[in-house]
Amino acid sequence: MHYLTFVGRVARRTGTSQECAAELTRATLATLTDRLTGGEVLDLAAQMPKPLQGLLKPDPRQEAADRFGAAEFVARVSVRAGVDEDTARGGVRAVFCTLREAITGGEFQDVVVQLPRDFRDMVEPALAPAAARR
Repeated sequence: MHYLTFVGRVARRTGTSQECAAELTRATLATLTDRLTGGEVLDLAAQMPKPLQGLLKPDPRQEAADRFGAAEFVARVSVRAGVDEDTARGGVRAVFCTLREAITGGEFQDVVVQLPRDFRDMVEPALAPAAARR
């Protein structure tokens, strides 16, 4: 999937501008990098559009993921994107749905399995069969 297609789908799902969707995408992927193990970040980056690959760079000094829940994830995305938490939460959902379309199903499952149960309301829309066809 091309970068503009990815951001365009996030914009459509969130009802925001392309610029806001790009910021939500950037912030969500940067926060996801914090939350995943280094190896998984590299696997995910390999399947992403080139402009987004640069956001997915694990800390070379640390393989382990930073452990935090969904509320902290949304708060970090909110700060990084400069939006309120409701907008950030919707953006995270939209990015997960778009990720599901952009990468292989197996890789998406590898990402989701590293997230705790409290991420369910943000990730489950992406797991619905219809999400992969949008």
